[in-house]
Amino acid sequence: MFSDPPLVMELVTFVRSIGIEVQACPINWKTQFPGLEIRAGAILVDENQLIHPGNILHEAGHIAVHDPARRAHLKFSPSNGEELSALAWSYAATMHLGLSSELVFYPGSYQGWDTSLVENFAAGRYIGVPLLQRYGMTLEARFASERGLKPYPHMLRWVR
Repeated sequence: MFSDPPLVMELVTFVRSIGIEVQACPINWKTQFPGLEIRAGAILVDENQLIHPGNILHEAGHIAVHDPARRAHLKFSPSNGEELSALAWSYAATMHLGLSSELVFYPGSYQGWDTSLVENFAAGRYIGVPLLQRYGMTLEARFASERGLKPYPHMLRWVR
């Protein structure tokens, strides 16, 4: 069970609703983001160690954009393209949920590039979207208008 802030529950509920498993559990090993781990296609969350709830969305983005044939492997490492796509995916998730992009691009995140990411995404200068489009998850504006569909950050589907 998740006990802490309603925001954590909102994010977990969303991630579960798109078919990605999220489990509350103690994590007593070193991870890239304290309190978070991806294992066998699921996100493990230790609320006592979680440094920022937005990281839940970023990790969900990694699972969502990863090769479906390898998604359930015990561990996986995202490619550089998948890393960029996870940025775009997590931004789209914040917009879908009506939350600020600073939830995922919070102060001090992304090796100090947080402010630049907030500014660029707010100005419509999106990184990572071409791969999301290639995976059939969203459409860039020019292609969306040709098809009469909403453009990114609207998602056609949340999981590759």
